[in-house]
Amino acid sequence: MPEEGLDWLAGPDRLTDAEVVRLIGIAVTRLGVRQVRFTGGEPLLRRGLEAIIRGTAALHPRPEISLTTNGIGLARRAAELGASGVDRLNISLDTLRPDRFEAISRRDRLADVLAGLASARTAGLTPVKVNSVLLRGVNDDEAPDLLRFALANNYQLRFIEQMPLDAQHGWDRGRMVDVEEILRSLRAEFDLRPDPRRRGAAPAELWLVNGGPARVGVIGSVTRPFCGTCDRTRLTADGQIRSCLFAATETDLRGMLRAGASDGEIAERWREAMWSKAPGHGINEPGFLQPSRPMSAIGG
Repeated sequence: MPEEGLDWLAGPDRLTDAEVVRLIGIAVTRLGVRQVRFTGGEPLLRRGLEAIIRGTAALHPRPEISLTTNGIGLARRAAELGASGVDRLNISLDTLRPDRFEAISRRDRLADVLAGLASARTAGLTPVKVNSVLLRGVNDDEAPDLLRFALANNYQLRFIEQMPLDAQHGWDRGRMVDVEEILRSLRAEFDLRPDPRRRGAAPAELWLVNGGPARVGVIGSVTRPFCGTCDRTRLTADGQIRSCLFAATETDLRGMLRAGASDGEIAERWREAMWSKAPGHGINEPGFLQPSRPMSAIGG
């Protein structure tokens, strides 16, 4: 996010807690969704988060519920999140060095994130997954350190290529550390072999570390796109459906909700939005245009 921050979404534009739960219910009971992830932005800033999670956990069939967070406020919330229905967590951690953490996140809160990770493990929100993005000249030398940290604490590490979803539209492919570079760095210290388990629609390629059972994942969203198996649909905080992180268009469900549309009508509009999903994100095409919404307004 830019140093000056972003404009807050006006209250009336945001879905209410009840509207979020209703739309999730339509996805689960009518559209076959079996996994629900709360992301952001930062989902722990949502005042009614636990109530939304409890409403989601009460659905039949109950979906698997996960949450992606920066971990800063997690230590005091992990137990309550687990009690509300969260099954597992992904926590963003790009560096283990306090000075770099402050430079990347603009806050001196590395200790809080590490405490949040430990609290998640204690609360049984396992496997605890760690998401890391490497940037050239910033933290590109930390891949082995991050993996050693994950192995020592029984966390599951995932490296993610940086994607063109920044609010400044200043993404530079030259600063992106790609999957091949990450794997070379790790192989200098670890034996990596492909995980024989079927990947399916999962975004991460998994590798057995030193013969297993520990694994490390790499998500090559840019250089190794997995669009052909992607089965995700995204609902924004203001009630828009996005068929892809990089979609140029959105489908408004908030307006339908507030105009009195039935669950069946909303489900049909949602189906139509996903049936028109593009075959690929187009990042590597000459005419690619970054979406107007940044990652913090879409959800990872």
